[in-house]
Amino acid sequence: MTSVMNRLRFLCVFALGALTMPLVGEAQQAGKVYRIGVLSPGTAPPGPLEALRQGLHELGYDEGRNIAIEWRFAGATNERLRELAEELVRLKVDVIVAINTQASLAAKRATTTTPIVIARVSDPVRTGLVASFARPGGNITGLSNFSDELSGKRLELIKEIVPMVSRLAVLWNTGNLGIEVSVREMEQASPQFGVQLHTHGVSTVDDFPVAFARVTRERASALFVFDDVLITTHKRQILDWAAKVRLPVMSQYAELAEAGGLMAYGPNIPDIYRRAAYFVDKILKGARPADLPVEQPTQFELLINLKTAKALSLTIP
Repeated sequence: MTSVMNRLRFLCVFALGALTMPLVGEAQQAGKVYRIGVLSPGTAPPGPLEALRQGLHELGYDEGRNIAIEWRFAGATNERLRELAEELVRLKVDVIVAINTQASLAAKRATTTTPIVIARVSDPVRTGLVASFARPGGNITGLSNFSDELSGKRLELIKEIVPMVSRLAVLWNTGNLGIEVSVREMEQASPQFGVQLHTHGVSTVDDFPVAFARVTRERASALFVFDDVLITTHKRQILDWAAKVRLPVMSQYAELAEAGGLMAYGPNIPDIYRRAAYFVDKILKGARPADLPVEQPTQFELLINLKTAKALSLTIP
């Protein structure tokens, strides 16, 4: 009888142990804190990056509980991005989220093994970040804000809102390879809309007065601004000058239109950052970046500043 009871006790303990083992494993996984590095131009987490936090939260990740975010911001220039990328690699983060083309290129140069999720990148194929959209290869995947139709659509909208446009000045940062791709796309699209493009590259804030003088001499009807950290950091200088000479300003993103530009048309940036969380989640759960196709934007927004339109005596159709 005692022998039978001992066997029953052993079987009960074994069964209970077998039931609890997966729970222990799950508890250990749940207790893990992943380190996510965010590499970006700028000076502080801008509003759209809160969408990345929100996206992570919706997927079950919260700072202080199961993730730690290492924010790294390069300021108003791209010069520190390589150094900051290397710092994130030394910290052995589980994944790097790289914001814009320059940050993504810096991260790629810093590591071939740490997974990288790119966001707000103009064209990851042409800039050499990935092999293709469908099969990125290597340790990089994520989201591009590139679309073949964007340049043509922007020119079409400009012609609708400011029909007299024949000469369009374009202001862009020559130190941003991703922006250069977009500039070339707009140059190729401009003839079919009867618009003559005059491009003006700048690399520092000291270049703005020279560019402004050239735009004035060319008698441009409007100014298109390709937003990046250099441009947005000095947006007030650009918009104040444009208002003084009564030149409509169009851009890619909402920030310039909200600050006083006439129009912005481009991808919904918070949506891109929120979607980046999906890639982070997949990678933390074991997916390889090489197996996750790069996504292109699906949501676009058109913003028109009616106060600016009124100041320029423009009637919005």
